[in-house]
Amino acid sequence: MFDRSRSGRIDVHGFAALLRFIQQWRSLFQQYDRDQSGSISFSELQQAFSQMGYSLSPQFSQLLLSRYAQGSSNPSIQLDRFIHICMQLQSLTEAFREKDTGLVGNVRLGYEDFLTMVMTRML
Repeated sequence: MFDRSRSGRIDVHGFAALLRFIQQWRSLFQQYDRDQSGSISFSELQQAFSQMGYSLSPQFSQLLLSRYAQGSSNPSIQLDRFIHICMQLQSLTEAFREKDTGLVGNVRLGYEDFLTMVMTRML
């Protein structure tokens, strides 16, 4: 993402951009970490999604929490996983919008089209 020369390395400018990127995400994360616990709980995650413009069901948010939370009796999301989730949501939302030209919230996709959309965005 920050390797402009596609050499597998980042230069000092790429590193500075990466640092700014992480600092911006940390600031956003801290905004949603209302209890200052250093992690985002289910209710904080729901609120974050809502404020970022995602209309996601509690069941879907719970699925993400279960998938990305560190194992504990009170699951929560750490900063790195929060960034990962948000980047995936953003990328997949962009892919969906490319297909949803009428902005109706529904698209008709063939199975291979779906796989292609996901694989090109996730890998």
